[in-house]
Order: sequence, then structure tokens, then C-alpha cells
Amino acid sequence: MDSDLTMRAETSNEQYSDIYELELLFDIARTLDKHVELRSALGPVLSILEVRASLKYGMITLLNRATGLLKIEEAYGLKAEEKERGVYRLGEGLVGRVFETGIAISVPDLSKAERFLNRAKNRKREDMAGMSYCCVPIRASGGVIGTLSAERRLSLKGETNPDAEKLMTRDRTLLEKVAAIIADSAKLRERIMEEQYKASHEPLSGEVIKKGGRDTACYQLGRVDVDSVMIGTSSAIRDMYALVTQVAPTDANVLITGESGTGKELIAAEIFRLSKRSGKPFLKVNCAALPESVIESELFGHEKGAFTGAINQHKGRFEMADSGTIFLDEIGELPPQLQVKLLRVLQEREIERVGGSHTIKVDVRIIAASNRNLEDEVKAGRFREDLFYRLNVFMLHMPPLRQRKSDIMLLADYFTEKYAEKNGKLIKRISSLAIDLLTNYHWPGNIRELENCIERAVILSKDMVIHSYNLPPSLQSPASTNTELTTTLDAALSRLEKEMITEAMKNSEGNMSAAARALGITERQMGLRIHHYGINWRAFRKGA
Repeated sequence: MDSDLTMRAETSNEQYSDIYELELLFDIARTLDKHVELRSALGPVLSILEVRASLKYGMITLLNRATGLLKIEEAYGLKAEEKERGVYRLGEGLVGRVFETGIAISVPDLSKAERFLNRAKNRKREDMAGMSYCCVPIRASGGVIGTLSAERRLSLKGETNPDAEKLMTRDRTLLEKVAAIIADSAKLRERIMEEQYKASHEPLSGEVIKKGGRDTACYQLGRVDVDSVMIGTSSAIRDMYALVTQVAPTDANVLITGESGTGKELIAAEIFRLSKRSGKPFLKVNCAALPESVIESELFGHEKGAFTGAINQHKGRFEMADSGTIFLDEIGELPPQLQVKLLRVLQEREIERVGGSHTIKVDVRIIAASNRNLEDEVKAGRFREDLFYRLNVFMLHMPPLRQRKSDIMLLADYFTEKYAEKNGKLIKRISSLAIDLLTNYHWPGNIRELENCIERAVILSKDMVIHSYNLPPSLQSPASTNTELTTTLDAALSRLEKEMITEAMKNSEGNMSAAARALGITERQMGLRIHHYGINWRAFRKGA
């Protein structure tokens, strides 16, 4: 009987352990899925292992194909500069041995492995007593692309743990499962990256992306340079991207419309990146930012002595963008006289510098953008009709953020990662109430406003969480600020009525007839209300 109960208890504990492990693995997979870049997800993954599985001092290394070395991508307790310098060669230390052989290693007493571990010097010897160490390979595409390692305290100094071997086996199994999830995530990002590069006719093999002063092999992280692609899964953004991929390989002029802050410049950059001119110049001109007196010179250039201060010959943006692409932002702000000159560029493919007498042939693709309705501008006579139709060969309309509700949290996550890294902070999540505020707000400033809100919230966060009170006041709701209505409509109207009667009596110096006329009511109604509200009308008279 007793043995039966013991077996049932053990079976129940094992089932609970399995459920707990599944929940932990699910949270790790979800964490990897919600981060655009693999690198930014590794820290949160190690945090989950530490908090939920008591696996401390976690470290993830990934292969840098450019150097053939294992680079520390994330490690508990190491500073950014230490991570940058941290590399392992084939067969070096336990990490190098796991990478070389592809076989997991478990060491029951970390002090015995001290000579193998480069990181051991970062901790005191007495801190390592009773610690087990486990390192497993991360496999992808038939090979080892990195390692995952962590440690567990099995016992206090001088003590033994009878379950040590069982714990080490369980840790190795768990780390192998997590390593498989990381490998799948890396492969997924690699496929996304390959599709992006195929679309832009860029080579894949051995390609190295440079960002932030660091060299990172493409395969290593399966990165997508998200600064040049659109973020979103809504039908509006999918339809937009389908049109972008169709028009990008052509030489057609493109007109991008949409409200301010919707990402029109990002669309222009994506069209250029996917075009046949991607290796050529890409110049951006904000027509609204340049004074009318200099915009002609900036666009078309000028000859020496063309005007006061023109001491040298100057090439304009069109000339500098020859064989490439020029992006004219806020083209609706272009003065009428320059609209004529731009029309000539579109029709004849030639320009004349200010003060010059000869024409210069240019081969430039024009992408224009405006937050105004150019059709209305044409009807009002502020924009040339012939120029509008020359620009409007292919129109793209960028939807406002309020029409992309499902993309708000994807963008919020991206900006959170971006500004957390920029400000050297760790942000693990956005609170439920903050998510409600973000998704329910109407975003008149669109993506630019969302980015500013998230940057502010990251700076204000003190506990690795973005809370509702970290968001700007414009996003706050009555529930989040405890400003819900605490009175009835009748009570509010009564307070307003009393306030208006008091003000009228003050202005009329206690003359009820004059106060009643000012409020548009009879003297009888005035008298009844003064009596009802207990207003001392004599107090308003002079000399009272």
C-alpha cells in the first residue's frame, strides 16, 4: 500500500516537472519569436534559464564564419567590451571542445575544470565549490554553429548532494532542447535573410554585415537588417510590400503618399534597395527643409559667380545622383518655378546649373513623397498638373498606424529593443496595461510618435518593464491615472449651474434682475435657484 502511494507521488512529480519544462520551453520559444534580431533575444533567454531553472552564469557562443572563431554573443556577468573580446578557438577549453566534437560535456565539480575555462578567472575559487557545469552544442544545417552553457549549484561547500547526477542529466537534457530551439530560430532568420538578399540581387556566400562597428557573419545570427525593411504583418503592410517588390526592379517613377510619420522614407529606401540601381547613388532631398532661395542650387547646382557667394562651381543633387536614385520628400512644398524645371528633368532627362548655359544629361530615377493630397493641390492651382502625372507613374499610399492595429506591438517591440540597447538598459517586457494604452491610442503622429513614446518609456523604466505610467500623458486613460468619473451628470450640472449663478451675481454686484438677464432666465427662476443653492446674494453688493 505504502509503495503504491510512493509510486503515484513520484509519477505525479514527474508529470508536474514535464509540464513545467514544457511551459519554460514555450516561453523561451516565444521570447525568440518576438525579437526581430536573434542577438537581442539571447539575454532574455539566459534570464529565463536562471530564474525558472536555477541555471546560472549562462553563456551562448556563435560561430563567426569570417574568422572561424566562436564569439561570445551573450554571457551573464560579462561587460559589453568583454563580450566583444571573448572568442574561443577550435578545441580551446570546454567550450572549444564541445564545438569541435559536437558532444555535450558535463563536469560535476567546476573547480576541477578551472584550467579549461577562460571565464573561471572572473570568479573567486570559493564561489565555484559545489558547482556543476554543462555545455551543449547548437546544431544547424548539419553542423555545429555555437554552444550553450550554464552552471548549477549542487551543494554548499563541504556538503554532498545525493541527487547531483540526476540534476546534471536533467540540466543537460534541458539545455539540449533550448539549443535546438535557438538553432531553429537561427535557421528561420537565415532563410528570411536569404530571401531579402535574393530579392535585391546581392550575394549570400560569405557575406558579412557591418553594423555598429562590429563584423558579424550573416549565417551566424541569420540577421535581417531591419533598418531597411518594413515591420508588420497586417494586410495593409503586406499589400504595400507586394506592390513595392513589383515596382522596385523597374525604372518607373514612384509617388508615395501618406500622413507624416508613416514611413514614406523607409518605403523609398526599400524600393532603392530592391532596384537594379541599388549599387548606385541614393540621395535624399527634403523639399520643405530647404529655403526657396537655395533649393534650386541644391537640386541643379550652380556655376562659379552665378550669384553672390558662389565662389566655386557646385554640382546639384541630380548631377550627383546620376545613374542612381533621388528621393524628393515633401515634393508638394516645391515652389512653382522649380516645378517647371523638375518637369524638364522628367521629360528631357537633362538639367542646367544656375548661371550655366549648357545642358547636362542625367539618368536618375525619381521617387517622390508628399503628406499632402496632390490631386487637391492640382485643383487649387498650387501644383502643376503635368508634373503630377509625370511623377504619378506608380502611386503607393502608406496607411496610417491606426489602420495597422496588429502592427503596433511588433513596432513597439522593435523600438524597445533598439532604445534599450542604445541606452544600455535591459527591458524584458511591456506591461498589460501599457499594451492596452498603446493599442487603443489613435496615433495622430503615426510611427514617429510611437517611436518617441517608446524611447521615453525605455528611459523612464526602472525595473526592466515598461509600465503604463512610463508612457506620455497623451496616451493615458482614466483607469491608468485614477481619473474616472466620480460623480453623476445631474451633480456635475448642478455644480456648473451654481458656479454660473455665483459668477453672474458677482458681475452684477448683487443685482438679481441684471444677473437673470445675463443668464437668460426670469427673475423668479433666479430667486428659486439662489434659494436652492443657499447663495447669499447680499454678500455681492458694494459695501456689504
